[in-house]
Amino acid sequence: MAQVPQTFLDGLAVRTWCGLALRALGRARAEIDAINVYPVADGDTGTNLYLTVESAATAVEAVFAGYETQPGYATQPAGPTLADAVRAMAHGALIGARGNSGTILAQLLRGMAQVLAADGAQPRCDGPALRLALRRAADSARQAVAHPVEGTVLTVASAAADAAERTDGDCGTVARAAHEGARAALAATPAQLGVLARAGVVDAGGSGLVAVLGALVEACTGETVDTEPDRAAATPNALPDLDPDPGPDLAPEAGPDPEAGPAPEADADTGACAAEDGGPAFEVIYLLEADDTAVARLRTRLDALGDSLVVVGGDGLWNVHVHVDDAGAAVEAGVEAGRPYRIRITHFGLGDVHTGGPRPPRERAQRAVVAVVPGQGLAELYTEAGATTVLARPGEPPASGELLAAVRRAHAREVVLLPNDAELRDTAAAAAEQARTEGVRVALIPTRSAVQGIAALAVSEPGRRFDEDVVQMTSAAGATRYGEVVVAEHRSWTTAGICQAGDVLGLIDGDVAVIGADVTTTAETVLDRMLQAGGELVTLVIGDEAPETVAAHLETRVRESYLAVDTAVYRGGHQGALLLIGVE
Repeated sequence: MAQVPQTFLDGLAVRTWCGLALRALGRARAEIDAINVYPVADGDTGTNLYLTVESAATAVEAVFAGYETQPGYATQPAGPTLADAVRAMAHGALIGARGNSGTILAQLLRGMAQVLAADGAQPRCDGPALRLALRRAADSARQAVAHPVEGTVLTVASAAADAAERTDGDCGTVARAAHEGARAALAATPAQLGVLARAGVVDAGGSGLVAVLGALVEACTGETVDTEPDRAAATPNALPDLDPDPGPDLAPEAGPDPEAGPAPEADADTGACAAEDGGPAFEVIYLLEADDTAVARLRTRLDALGDSLVVVGGDGLWNVHVHVDDAGAAVEAGVEAGRPYRIRITHFGLGDVHTGGPRPPRERAQRAVVAVVPGQGLAELYTEAGATTVLARPGEPPASGELLAAVRRAHAREVVLLPNDAELRDTAAAAAEQARTEGVRVALIPTRSAVQGIAALAVSEPGRRFDEDVVQMTSAAGATRYGEVVVAEHRSWTTAGICQAGDVLGLIDGDVAVIGADVTTTAETVLDRMLQAGGELVTLVIGDEAPETVAAHLETRVRESYLAVDTAVYRGGHQGALLLIGVE
């Protein structure tokens, strides 16, 4: 009788797990969004989980890419270890976590990494190690939530760990048990949260976790599993006595659960308390560099300010999530604790569950433009021109899920997508493909710079046929040469020679053409070279870090040296590059 091979988890399997989890959440995203009912029925739990896992997967891919570029890899490939991969996965999830459920998922992955990447840990994870990792994950996530309540993703995670602890065997066997335990717990969540029972749904965050655990089973065994809730496992005694036809009296807004009494309900993602008759107006999320003592004080301060408080992380880096009425106070508390950054403040808006009643359906527009922009100044310019924007902060390229969310936000039948960065083309293509499956007609114009996007936007005419408009926009973008002026961060080889850290680099169409010491002089040289082939309009986008006089100097240069060439100047804000130049 042939022996069944033992399954295990190593660095490559973690990479596979991330990819499978991302695909699983991509398939389930819309369904999970639809069952996100409390406390803010804004339908984003599936999207938030997808973006969180996308960030984790990107971090793992970056680690593998680093190994693949090492000398000798082609002849003796040695990829990342299990510890390398799980640390990257946890860190990527932490810095990219979105919303309540995404933040908790980041802590679940961090808890697993604390076991699998600990000093002395085995290079391969076996069944006993996975049991310990799942238990640490569930316990650490529960500790991260200020007021945990059963019937949430925390319950599902604990059930997965409990089922794993009752199982002997290899990694695949333990992962399968954890997944089945999670499915059973997910099916029972309506019995634990009245708001879920009244809406007739299971917990959204828990549903996403079941999908992630299903991907873990597949990564370990190669077998696909059912990610639907195991409703048969939810015994009749565990379920509330509900009328099979609840009618309007059991709608989510009908009032408090008669079995729950007058106490506040719980957040369907975090278990944090929130009164049904209203709640905080803002969601505040930021990364925070701070020590443990300062974070402990911050927890107390934020808990007094609002609800849905989740603080995850450690070792000096934290992800903070809270719902508050005073967003400024929540950010100020972070400043007092350490250095907050990547601050995101979302107003829940008129018409959500905090302010009473569902938002009325908005008429879908015929056409919209969605553009990635590198600075707040350009975001305002694009918005004034009618585009929906995605802000790309320096060093933080948007994920495909963010572009997809912007396409949905545009709420149009036809969408033109402008990535404005050559490196974002594949990301934009993935977002466009997903949007097409949702019935949106999407055209991706491969703009490589924001100045090409400006040119495309300038010729757009919504009254034209879609195909004709796309052709005209593509032609305008392609006819625009683009340049930029940046400061070198380190010594490196370029197409113009060797540059040193601190040198000023002038790029034309993506390649370094000039290495200089002065911003204005380098910019002038770049502009002259770009205008050698002719041009009718020069577009200058000035960054916050550029010298005050550079725009005026270049305008004068164009006016005095190039007849019949116009100049348009815009303020880009904190956009990474000192200067963007377009010539068309």
